[in-house]
Amino acid sequence: MADAYNGYKRGMVVVAHPDDAEFGFSGTVAKFCQQGIEMFYVLCTDGSKGSSDSKMTPDKLAKIRMKEQRDACDVLGVKDVVFLGYEDAMLVANLDLRRDIAREIRRFKPDVLICQSPLRSFNATNYLGHPDHLAAAEATLSAVFPTARDHLTFPELLKQGFQPHKVREVLVSGGDHSDTWFDVGDSLDTAIAALKKHVSQVGGRDAEVEKRMKEWRADAGQPKNIKYAEGFKSFKLRV
Repeated sequence: MADAYNGYKRGMVVVAHPDDAEFGFSGTVAKFCQQGIEMFYVLCTDGSKGSSDSKMTPDKLAKIRMKEQRDACDVLGVKDVVFLGYEDAMLVANLDLRRDIAREIRRFKPDVLICQSPLRSFNATNYLGHPDHLAAAEATLSAVFPTARDHLTFPELLKQGFQPHKVREVLVSGGDHSDTWFDVGDSLDTAIAALKKHVSQVGGRDAEVEKRMKEWRADAGQPKNIKYAEGFKSFKLRV
């Protein structure tokens, strides 16, 4: 087993929807799991809107996507997944969401946390960015600092037994300012297999999924001459 990244023991992923992490940075998640870092997922929404099937209902879809996410986490080696249950497509970075994410940070006490970007990219030409992604990311960064750290913020969390916790590093994915890259060549097959568990989203498109995943990682690796990479903006926080 390779030495764990920065000697970290526990990591957390916070994203808006089931499949966001698998599309975005599952190679890194798989790599961390392979290194022995205990990884935990927090999903902000119920994923209840992501279907073009006119006969699908939100309740049915939410249950399907919850199971798909658990199956994907099993493939990656993720230890546990928490579903906050906010309504898909309606997420806002309000105080309730910030408190709920802070609670999970205090519960799992990650050394490193991976999240989406709170910024729209104006370098993209065919994707505007999902508002849920932006909201989840902003709430997550605000939960890391200062909410999870400060015992006087949301004192009800203390009463529930959730002691303050300081995250050592945040890795923000999906932005235009990457300064940290992970070689995911050895974990990409696992990442692809995990994404394929989201059958409601990618079912019947296995060849396309594999092709796109490799293309995205190849593009990300170009600045560092890495065949397949995932890039992040790293914030190493004072603890």
